[in-house]
Amino acid sequence: MLNFHSTLHILEGIFTLTLAILLGLPAVNGAANNLTQVAASSFSPNPTNVGFYLYVPSTLQAKPPVLVNPHWCHGSAQDAFAGTQLATLADAYGYIMIFPDSPNTADKCWDVSSNQTLTHNGGGDSQGIVSMVNYVLQNYNADPARVFSMGTSSGAMMTNVLLGSYPDVFAAGSAWAGVAFGCFAGNGYDVWSNDCATGKIIKSGAQWEAIVKAAYPSYTGFRPKMQVFHGTVDTTLYPQNLVEEIKEWTAVLGLPSTPVQTLSNYPDSAWTTYVYGDTFHATNATGVTHNIQTNESVALPFSEQALKFLFVVLK
Repeated sequence: MLNFHSTLHILEGIFTLTLAILLGLPAVNGAANNLTQVAASSFSPNPTNVGFYLYVPSTLQAKPPVLVNPHWCHGSAQDAFAGTQLATLADAYGYIMIFPDSPNTADKCWDVSSNQTLTHNGGGDSQGIVSMVNYVLQNYNADPARVFSMGTSSGAMMTNVLLGSYPDVFAAGSAWAGVAFGCFAGNGYDVWSNDCATGKIIKSGAQWEAIVKAAYPSYTGFRPKMQVFHGTVDTTLYPQNLVEEIKEWTAVLGLPSTPVQTLSNYPDSAWTTYVYGDTFHATNATGVTHNIQTNESVALPFSEQALKFLFVVLK
């Protein structure tokens, strides 16, 4: 019998193909330039040997934003580059993209469970990704005030981790079908949590806030804005995880626990977006499964909508 970890692997193992087929895309997206690998010797620290792939448009903003796009389980940096239109949007808006590649050869999921990755400058995959950001900031005159992360599933989990462990690096995140920071916490690297996946880990906002702030106890500065999406029929990472993300980030950001505005049928029919303030939005996608971004009619518009939330104004 398949467990939830195996189910996730099967679903995400076909994620690249389904994106290409459903969107009618070729094997490589419409990006004008190629994805390039940055040598491991060029950046550090990188304690888990995360692979570093970079997309740089021909035309950049004067001080370009940086968007990190962690891939899904059983995916790769190349899959994320080919399977979304984010690099094509980078050509249009002049931002630089980092496509990290998980060093976990077993299932290519990200480490969102170890104490190292859940701790500021503690090691793990998250620290390697932050080193990539620092490389781009130093070598491309990028804007340190506009560093963002956007990912789906395991990539959404890593987005939560990056914003929780490194609030001094990231300005905002967009997480699609993920879980709250610390929900997968366990004693080791890439530890699967059936309890979290099935929505059994339920905490108060104050408890989640304490977990996030324990990642960087001395930090008292700016907290990144966050946007989260989740399907109501996700049987891989249950919809309760959206509820927990809402409790976590509204508490961390000091926002009301109930929305100040509800947008029905936005950004799609039968989707509902709850606005808790300028710094946190949560979208409940009715009838949508774990493959939340694979709908051919809405994938690209949603990518743009998420980017606009992240960048505020793309200019």
